[in-house]
Amino acid sequence: MVRGQSAAARPTAGLTARPNVTSGVASPYIPDMDTLPFVKMHGLGNDFVVVDARGNAPAITPDLTRAIADRHRGVGFDQLIVIETPPDKGADVFFRFYNSDGSEAGACGNGTRCVADRVMAERGTDQLAIQTIAGSLEATRNPDGRVTVDMGPARLDWREIPLADACDTNAVPIELGPLAKPVATSMGNPHATFFVPDAEAIDLEKLGPPLEHHKMFPQRANIGVAQILGPERMRLRVWERGTGITLACGSGACAAGVAAIRRQLVAGRKVSIVVDGSIPSDPKSEVEIEWLRDGHVLMTGPTAMSFSGFWPLR
Repeated sequence: MVRGQSAAARPTAGLTARPNVTSGVASPYIPDMDTLPFVKMHGLGNDFVVVDARGNAPAITPDLTRAIADRHRGVGFDQLIVIETPPDKGADVFFRFYNSDGSEAGACGNGTRCVADRVMAERGTDQLAIQTIAGSLEATRNPDGRVTVDMGPARLDWREIPLADACDTNAVPIELGPLAKPVATSMGNPHATFFVPDAEAIDLEKLGPPLEHHKMFPQRANIGVAQILGPERMRLRVWERGTGITLACGSGACAAGVAAIRRQLVAGRKVSIVVDGSIPSDPKSEVEIEWLRDGHVLMTGPTAMSFSGFWPLR
């Protein structure tokens, strides 16, 4: 059972829920010591449960993660994101990411963007220095309300992705059905981007799992299928490692943008990406990717809060 209220019904500051008990009787919607406060957010439909562990929070175990991830008996999410106190004094916050299967992920671009927006609002700032297990990131809120995250450098060497065998990462020797020779990129997690004439025609539900677990990827991989729509625009669908098909994947969009630029399929070093969660005729619902000359990848997109609630721990 999940006890919660919508964002519109119960505005919150930060992520820490505070019990409100009157006349000695607790409301059924007020947390107790045996509940875990959370916030549900999404970036273009890529949805997240966010837990603030900077105070007293229980350990996030694989079993707990899978229980909360269950879309029928739990809350449901693509990734669970835990906010922690950073070990590095130069950072403002530490983000830890979990997939819906309970495994830990090194990166989550859309999740970083969403939670960074939340923490920036809490701190009253438009910039945030973030630590993750994959490295340091920086987030900035733009005047139009969208958030840009510097996702760090794209890693292109086969050892860094990693791949099982030495090869040209711009054309990895993998083939399955209509998909062949992807571009391999690491954005803190491994990605394989396949370019196709029609992304909608690919049965990603069928092809995603065997490609995720292909022997070339010792740590498994996120699988993207990309279609070039114009000189500065492309379509992307993603099978996420440990999760499945999602409406958007921020690190996947970064990897796909870098892959298109490497293959000279788009003009310049900036591309707008249409994801499953994009709204037709609304450019702000697309993910903007820019690959800087220093190798860093900037990702810009919207964020949204869905609701907050309390997960019972007993």
